[in-house]
Amino acid sequence: MRNNSRFAHVQTFDIDRVAAAAGADPDVLRMENLDTDVPPPPNAVTATAQALATGQGNSWLPFNGLPVLREALAADLRERTGHDYDPARQIVVTSSGTAAVMPVLLATTEPGQRVVLTDPTYAGLLQRVRLAAARPHLVPLRVDGGMWRLDRDALARVTEAAAIIMMSPSMPAGVVLTHEDWTAVAEACERLDAYLIYDAAMERIVFDGHPRINPCRVDGLAGRTIIIGSMSKEYRMIGWRIGWVAGPADILSRVLTAVTYNTTVAGGFAQIGAAVALSEPSGVAEAVAEYQARHEAVVRQLDGLPLVRAAGGWSCLVDAEELGLGARELSDRLLARGRIAATPMTAWGDEVARRYVRLVYSNEPVKRLSELRDRFAAALA
Repeated sequence: MRNNSRFAHVQTFDIDRVAAAAGADPDVLRMENLDTDVPPPPNAVTATAQALATGQGNSWLPFNGLPVLREALAADLRERTGHDYDPARQIVVTSSGTAAVMPVLLATTEPGQRVVLTDPTYAGLLQRVRLAAARPHLVPLRVDGGMWRLDRDALARVTEAAAIIMMSPSMPAGVVLTHEDWTAVAEACERLDAYLIYDAAMERIVFDGHPRINPCRVDGLAGRTIIIGSMSKEYRMIGWRIGWVAGPADILSRVLTAVTYNTTVAGGFAQIGAAVALSEPSGVAEAVAEYQARHEAVVRQLDGLPLVRAAGGWSCLVDAEELGLGARELSDRLLARGRIAATPMTAWGDEVARRYVRLVYSNEPVKRLSELRDRFAAALA
């Protein structure tokens, strides 16, 4: 049997391995996966339940998503980007934000073409680039002043790419791109004639003092940008599995074709709940404040250890090599000795990522996170 080159370099998340090892032990701090105990918007829960009870949305149609959701998304995108998106031609609803990535890659790249990502990056982006038969080209994030920064000089040295994938705040590092970063991205897209694929799943989960900049507001990017969004992070609606793609109409027609013949359509019940969450107050600001409090608790508890602060998002990283360990070894010791489930970043980039272990603070309250110092000490003893 012939090997399939698409799978030759695809790696596992390692999340599932750590989760399985942790089992259902209530004593374990669950910091391995992007789950959250912060509840979803009550109005979205009510609307979804009502849709289920009345049979609304129990259909395969329309393939690009319910009009009520696409119209709500157009209004939300107008506020975020400053641009108008045609709900019928420029927005496609998908079965989660991650399910949108492959259709977008198929619509913007050919086999063998390069796609630029950061190192570290979300493994779900990196591995999908490989599955699409494109070639990842990783631009490092660097630690400067205790926080992550985009290596703009490395980005300027890229000589070939069909697309650049950026996320701000990013997973897993929590880097928030500045206006200067986005200007460098715009210059690279122009020079390379590349699309920008912008993962906006955490755009509003930004902590105090850091900018929240949508790239479509930066000169030269609006016409090149394909936005991938999701209800999972900002709205805490992980189980709804609702995402979307927005961008130029010609690209979105291709995206719709790929979505239609891949996942067909997201669940209509969940789409109705998502539309309500987008259209009414949904507690985003309050959730962001809670995540920031949890992040600060992690930083305080691990003071003196090689932790890199996040500027936003749901996770931050600890440098295992600075502790004299490999990332997999630190992850194993944290679980076995410290009862902390944490994922090694071995599949989340290259030379930079593989040094680190990710700590997700979205699923553990501040009170439980106050145990981190003692648990880390036990793991490192």
